[in-house]
Amino acid sequence: MTTELIIIAIFCYVDTVMQNRPKHPQAKLYPSELVTIGILFALKGGHFRAFCRWLERDYANLFGGLPDRTRLLRALEVHEVWTHDFMVDPSLFTVIDSYPIELIFPIREGRSPDQVGKKGKDKGRWTIGGRWWVMLDTYGRIVKWAWHPLNQPDKAFNPLTASFEEQTITLADLGFRDKDGIPANLKLCEKGKWNDRMVVESVFSMLTVVCDLKKIYHRVSAYIFMRLGLVAAMFNVLHAVFHELHPDASPFKLSIAEFSL
Repeated sequence: MTTELIIIAIFCYVDTVMQNRPKHPQAKLYPSELVTIGILFALKGGHFRAFCRWLERDYANLFGGLPDRTRLLRALEVHEVWTHDFMVDPSLFTVIDSYPIELIFPIREGRSPDQVGKKGKDKGRWTIGGRWWVMLDTYGRIVKWAWHPLNQPDKAFNPLTASFEEQTITLADLGFRDKDGIPANLKLCEKGKWNDRMVVESVFSMLTVVCDLKKIYHRVSAYIFMRLGLVAAMFNVLHAVFHELHPDASPFKLSIAEFSL
């Protein structure tokens, strides 16, 4: 697919979901256009400034009028709640795990009084950032997500799992162990015992390779939440678009590589 066809396919699906969202009379973009731009940013990764140059140079004609870069970024942050429209309901079995994201190099720790990330280890390497926790349904779609600083363990997310106690049985690795007890719906799986957990590893791998999510460049909590909300919406939208384009594919197949920008 060409990039233009990818943008059109994403917009068509987003517009179907958001067709009842009204346009502000002073806004240049319709809600579905704004969310489409946010999804493209989440898919392309990198700095927002470079993304805007690419969008304005090559694909501005696909939208009703692009606002200034800073105004566009603020609009994405203000309307982050719209990304919740693309989350799915939990299935009988769900899978959870956390994904470390780097914000700054360790040598820069403490240089800013407003530093968001905290120091922790990712694959044995010290870094400053946070943990992105996700809950996936049987088909690998994102049900819920959350964010904690990197110095907090996986068990800090257990209360979120408990909030789904009567809706799903959740599979997790041993990193979610807690000496004070775990939620009744949380099942800890030893390595190699439950292949169902491989879906979360596949999702994280795709987000790393296609979206370059291991490092993001936002320095304010509100914009970090915006970015992660857009990434979650992006993955679910691309999952749906992929299966619309390939109706004969297994419903369990995960692939976003053909949408890479």
